[in-house]
Amino acid sequence: MGKKRTARSTAPTTATFIAALTAAAVWTGAPAGPRAHATEPGAGSPPPAGAPGPAGIDLDTVTIPELQARMAGGSLTSSALTTAYLRRIEEINPRIKAVLRTDPTALRQAAASDARHRHGRTLGPLDGIPVLLKDNIDTRDLPTTAGSLALAGRPPATDAALVNRLRRAGAVILGKTNLSEWANFRAAKPTSGWSAVGGQTHNPYVLDRNPCGSSAGSAAALAASLAQVAIGTETDGSIVCPAGMNGVVGLKPTLGVVGQAGVVPISAEQDTAGPMARNVTDAALTLAVLTGDTAARPAPAAPAPAPSHDLRGRRIGLWRLPALGPQVDAVMTRTAQKLRAAGAEVVEVTLPYQERLAELEFPALLSEFHRDIDTYLPTRNGPRDLAGLIEFNRTHPAERTCFAGQELFEQALAAPPTTSPQYRAMRTELKDLSRRSIDETMAAHHLDAIASPTNPPAWTTDCARGDNDVIPSSTPAAVAGYPSLSVPAGSVGELPVGLLLLAGDHQDAGLLSLGAAVEHHLNAWRAPRYLPSTGTDR
Repeated sequence: MGKKRTARSTAPTTATFIAALTAAAVWTGAPAGPRAHATEPGAGSPPPAGAPGPAGIDLDTVTIPELQARMAGGSLTSSALTTAYLRRIEEINPRIKAVLRTDPTALRQAAASDARHRHGRTLGPLDGIPVLLKDNIDTRDLPTTAGSLALAGRPPATDAALVNRLRRAGAVILGKTNLSEWANFRAAKPTSGWSAVGGQTHNPYVLDRNPCGSSAGSAAALAASLAQVAIGTETDGSIVCPAGMNGVVGLKPTLGVVGQAGVVPISAEQDTAGPMARNVTDAALTLAVLTGDTAARPAPAAPAPAPSHDLRGRRIGLWRLPALGPQVDAVMTRTAQKLRAAGAEVVEVTLPYQERLAELEFPALLSEFHRDIDTYLPTRNGPRDLAGLIEFNRTHPAERTCFAGQELFEQALAAPPTTSPQYRAMRTELKDLSRRSIDETMAAHHLDAIASPTNPPAWTTDCARGDNDVIPSSTPAAVAGYPSLSVPAGSVGELPVGLLLLAGDHQDAGLLSLGAAVEHHLNAWRAPRYLPSTGTDR
């Protein structure tokens, strides 16, 4: 195992970073400030005014701290905010098919939050904030399907652990989002964002382009401002790729910091839920609730200092991935120039061991999926095991209306058990090499983080062809169980490209702090225009 790099003095601990956000931004009502629309070369003209909300709020750009400040001051209620998002879902969702269903109790939840705000008894930074959940996260009062008709009957008996945390924090559960069926772990050539339950989710920037997956609906809904934050899940790339491709922020946390009980699994060795938002501040505050790092507390006597956007002295390793094409590489070149202008040191790096990781990861996931899905399914009404799922798909034609295959299910059924020496050797080597690939690179170059492109420009959605090739930048952190964070970096024409930041084990807070500074200096976010097509095929 490579020697782990110790945290640099500029990186905050989870406690100090979240405390700064919570105390300075939420409890004292200090707003984070609006973001300007980007004028990234090649991005086209600035978009028109943003999504209108209650009390003159721009839903595209408003942050949780700003919302909490207004609710504390009495100029906004959670009921008004929730109503605005429900109306926007009704108006916009038919074009993008990101939201599967809304929660009929959402306005009741909002009214309860309003009562807490009136009496000064709020439960935390998400109290009264509308949240969408990916539909592989168990909810006791709403169906949880993983996109499959096999689970489309009775809802689960209990909430997922993370949903319990959100409810205890006063968040308004707004509804459930579409996803790539079975989190993109069914067919050899799937189409991201398609499920038999929800159909095809579209990229809000260009509607014939793909949203990436599997957290397709969560990312597309945020891009379209259908909720303030959303929860996604990732095994490898399923939070960060859709975040990048839909121009939003997505954090894949360190493995284990967010409870996975009640989430439809692929692999306990890599699965994690995580926050998605339109800005890093909102993602960080949502992570604090998901991990239990914040709770209701009185406002401090004096404001705490806000997290700094200073990049001076920060060292970032740029992993270019030229295989994603010259246009994406040009975005990375402009990104490096902006970060250097802000005082960061940017050095070029290449992560080792990537070919071996690619050889080992998929076979290991097959064994883990068979084990973990067979444990989950008995908790639900429907097929009781993987063999039952395979038979269900064979006998239900609606499951084959986009892509017909279930090759991954069939391969997982035949994979070596997780008790076998063959599997154990694979997972041991995967863990070792993936961690070394990040730890050794960061130590050799004295880095605060590694940066790479999150995604290529979105490809056209095509059920017959399926998705383009897998994007490799997410794999090292996904397999290692380390955190990764995608923030908007720019665009290729109309299509967003994200910057993926990777850091070491349990460096989530430092990564979010750095990500907030990077987001501030890149200023790359822009609103979608819902174009039917770009006129080019890819």
